[in-house]
Amino acid sequence: MNAGARRARAEWGPLYEAVRAPLVRRRWRAVPMTLGAVCLTSVTQVVQNRPWGYGPVQAVGAVRAEDPLWLALLRTPLSLFVPALDLPVWGALAQILLVFGIAELCLGWCRTLVIAYAATLAGTLYARVGIALGPGSPLGLPAADARILDTGPSAAVVGLAVFLGWRYRAYATAGAVIVAMVVEVLLKDNLAGKEHLAAIAAVLVLCAVAETRGRPGRPGRPARETRGGTGARLRRGTRGGGTASRLRHGARPATKPRSRRTAHASGPDRVPQLRSSD
Repeated sequence: MNAGARRARAEWGPLYEAVRAPLVRRRWRAVPMTLGAVCLTSVTQVVQNRPWGYGPVQAVGAVRAEDPLWLALLRTPLSLFVPALDLPVWGALAQILLVFGIAELCLGWCRTLVIAYAATLAGTLYARVGIALGPGSPLGLPAADARILDTGPSAAVVGLAVFLGWRYRAYATAGAVIVAMVVEVLLKDNLAGKEHLAAIAAVLVLCAVAETRGRPGRPGRPARETRGGTGARLRRGTRGGGTASRLRHGARPATKPRSRRTAHASGPDRVPQLRSSD
């Protein structure tokens, strides 16, 4: 195996094993949430491009920084599956199928949705803070960005990619995603790019919290010894110098059982054994 293959195996080996096992065992049944998200995104794309469907989709899934906060929070769950009108829908579908699918296989559907929504919500809240700071601040945004439609799965995809890279020690991949988002902001300073950085910041906080808690389920960490396991049984067996410990080390029992004939024999029936001195 050459050096490139060894580096690739060290980088993606744990992630590959985590994805392969449930996918081989259950195939497409292992990613029901991902398939549902792809279908939902496809349906919203078809509906919002119809004259009769654009209004309803905007009413339930369109998020803008100028909207009231409570309304934006209500629309955020569906906004993740509303593709941006100025981007090809196949890009959003590919992102969901690949990144959401890998995350669901590795983390489960519930944790995948929590991280995805945390990243999306971080971007949504940052837009309000950035507009309040104004364009004069390094983290600020122009007031015109308050009217930009803020939908799509990109922030969630970036957040999930970074979290998976941290969890499965694919640090080079996670670093590449972060660098790519920074370059995007430097080349094209827009709302979407800065929201991606906000999503990454939120996910890094989640990674730091999980690292502090020392979650035993993370690959590469030894699992904690369960209560009452083999080690506990061995300790209980050796405590107080019990019989099991003495037998294990080859020691003879304290008393030697007599044979049945000797134990029930009466005094006169016994044959005296004379010593040589007699």
